[in-house]
Amino acid sequence: MSDVQVDHDLFIIGGGINGCGIARDAAGRGLNVGLAEMNDLASATSSASTKLFHGGLRYLEYFEVNLVRKALIERETLLRAMPHISWPMRFVLPYHKDMRFEGSTPTSKILNFVMPWMKGRRPAWLIRFGLFLYDNLGGRKILPSTATLDLRTAPEGDGIEDRFEKAFEYSDCWIEDSRLVVLNARDAEDRGATIKVRTKVVSTIRHDDHWVVQLRDQDTNEETTVRAKMLVNAAGPWVGDIIQQKVRLNSTENVRLVRGSHIVTKRLFTHDKSYFFQGTDGRIIFAIPYETDFTLIGTTEAAHEDPDDNPECSEAERDYLVAFANEYFKQDITTDDVVWTYSGVRPLYDDGAKSATAATRDYILNVNDEGGAPILNIFGGKITTYRRLAEGALKEISPYFDTLPDDWTAGIALPGGDFPVDGVQALIDALTADFPFLDNRWAKRLVRAYGTDARVILGAAKNASDLGQDFGSTLYESEVIWLMDKEFARRADDIVWRRNKLGLRMSAEQIEALDVWMLARPPSS
Repeated sequence: MSDVQVDHDLFIIGGGINGCGIARDAAGRGLNVGLAEMNDLASATSSASTKLFHGGLRYLEYFEVNLVRKALIERETLLRAMPHISWPMRFVLPYHKDMRFEGSTPTSKILNFVMPWMKGRRPAWLIRFGLFLYDNLGGRKILPSTATLDLRTAPEGDGIEDRFEKAFEYSDCWIEDSRLVVLNARDAEDRGATIKVRTKVVSTIRHDDHWVVQLRDQDTNEETTVRAKMLVNAAGPWVGDIIQQKVRLNSTENVRLVRGSHIVTKRLFTHDKSYFFQGTDGRIIFAIPYETDFTLIGTTEAAHEDPDDNPECSEAERDYLVAFANEYFKQDITTDDVVWTYSGVRPLYDDGAKSATAATRDYILNVNDEGGAPILNIFGGKITTYRRLAEGALKEISPYFDTLPDDWTAGIALPGGDFPVDGVQALIDALTADFPFLDNRWAKRLVRAYGTDARVILGAAKNASDLGQDFGSTLYESEVIWLMDKEFARRADDIVWRRNKLGLRMSAEQIEALDVWMLARPPSS
């Protein structure tokens, strides 16, 4: 490329997991990286997942074997790099004879042809075979293998209807999705990237050897211009809008927007395992222990037409999830038990599939350089394979720059994750010993959010009052300052719904007081 004076080698549009993952990888290879996110980091799809690093057991029914294999391999790679925000989780799949495929999957078509008497049911042998593949496709080393449970005697059967006598138990991983995004952005910044939140791309102008990008600060309306050798369109649900409205490319590729909604209820069971429930309509949902005192249930899948329409869990979706859960739990829940809902839009690559469930979860990377300076457009993807997607993106990017270093992110810890996979309890014990004013629950929250950085946030505090203003639910001024100065937080919602989930415990008045305090303090001082 020419010697045009530019601000960045690479400018990334979108501060979700794909954008921040690419920013980290590229900055670590020595590229000058800029990133703009029009809202808060992880403010859309990347904070509205089911919070799992998983291979996607049900994708095997669509013969997405390569996608599942890639995701399964990644689970343990990611687990080692972020043991504070990710941890192993066991899933209990109660079996019953009326389990059915959703719609017309490739597997169901074959079985219906070979064994028409099955009438679309998922037989137990097929589930066992799928779990065998799930155990062995990804070279599992840390996570335990599948087991069979007798629900009549196992504690996992407590609270489940008596008609369920047998269950299969398998492994996947939990992930704090919003924190994953923020820690990737923070690491990218530490490696030299410029991360701009609440900054919208207003327009772009393409030249032969660079892009001119007009940006607007969403808080002040101040506009600035940056120049970059290459653009990366990682706008998630807005990828099509960027292509058509901001970059003005002729492209037939697009995303299929699918809304996934979740409900959070009071805690429905006492053990720390999750449930994988299969409905008579062929769909599946998870019921997962959440934030100690709650249960997370989801997800739905519904078409979502406009990315600018704020996704919300509809009453029909809420009622569907409640009714679905009640097919399994002895004690019925009602809508009064729902304490919070959230919904996100998944930007699936539009492969022409008949249903949202059948649409591929794999990603497509497409470089366009026919009209001048190059742009990489990213379609689809899933949170489990974000690091692999970033590596793939760098392979597409590398021909446009001098020789770049090889892949490097596998096994490199995210900030705060520099300790063993099984070291969480040791960190909690050390914190409670060195900071006696912490109870176990508070210490666990800090370790699960910040890992080894928890100690930095606490500093030299001898008691809670040394941490500054108390905003409620163990959130103190020192932590808020850290989140503003190190983790790009600007408003109260950024903290209580994305950097943590203390919004489930704090009152509206406490959240408002936090917001007022944050607005009165610049991000860095």
